[in-house]
Amino acid sequence: MITSIFSKSKPINFILVFFITALAFLIANIKVGATLVTLTLVIKQFGLFFVCYSTILLLNFIVSKNGLTRNNNYEILLYSLFLLSLLETTQHTNILCANFFVLLGLRRILSIRSQISLSKKLFDAAFWIAIAALFYFWAILFFLLIIIALLLYTDNKLNHWIIPFIGVLTVFVFTVCFSIIYFGDYFGAFKSLPQINYDYTSYNTPVFIVVVSVLLLFGLWSSLFYIKQMKQKKKAHRPSFTLILVAFLIALAAIVLAPIKNGSEFLFLFAPLAIIITNYIEIIKKKWLREVFLFLFVLLPLVALML
Repeated sequence: MITSIFSKSKPINFILVFFITALAFLIANIKVGATLVTLTLVIKQFGLFFVCYSTILLLNFIVSKNGLTRNNNYEILLYSLFLLSLLETTQHTNILCANFFVLLGLRRILSIRSQISLSKKLFDAAFWIAIAALFYFWAILFFLLIIIALLLYTDNKLNHWIIPFIGVLTVFVFTVCFSIIYFGDYFGAFKSLPQINYDYTSYNTPVFIVVVSVLLLFGLWSSLFYIKQMKQKKKAHRPSFTLILVAFLIALAAIVLAPIKNGSEFLFLFAPLAIIITNYIEIIKKKWLREVFLFLFVLLPLVALML
């Protein structure tokens, strides 16, 4: 039944994902247990929900525009179910915004394949990733995607290698100017600092152990088939699939380095993981097996809520 609904891109799919995402926000706020519901809190939650659902729509655009999956909506279903499984990913403004801007940067990086307006795309990609780093410093790791994209497309033009750094410098200069005007010093606007934390004791809860284990287990299993399938893709499309795999690895690195380990840092993992797992689902020939595979992800949030 699940595969029948999401096997084709249809408006009903976006409505269902909308309600799953809304449910994630609702349950997260109930679990937080805010004693006083104020207008400010309601506006903030609506704002966060808008950013989160916009990210899902952006993910769908990236996938369909670059042919990263077949004509289905499994990736947005998985993304919304991931949110419902790890409710912490819906409650932190900085990470939600950073993830949105990282995907904006990824969209421009993947569009390099067309080789049209290359300088503008490189600048835009670096610009968006630099903005993401203002919200969450370790989002800057995704800048590596630009470098790898240039290597994959064997671009030897010196100006193309310089432009991404100009994009980052532009954000830095504008932020410093804003900081001087608003805070009266040079670095008052730089709230996200390069801190590292290797203490993982906060993950030692039943919810994190179960959810993270399932996500990583299925993610790594799907990655093996994803890598194998990349060789069968058209030569022009292979770099795009490689970049998604690299984004997956960078997201893992961001989780390892995260200064505050509360589960929200896993949000960076959701988009590449959803794409990789979707590619695995597509190669499962038996329909009942696809149903079982997807049902496990539907079951995961229910299990997480009971723990």
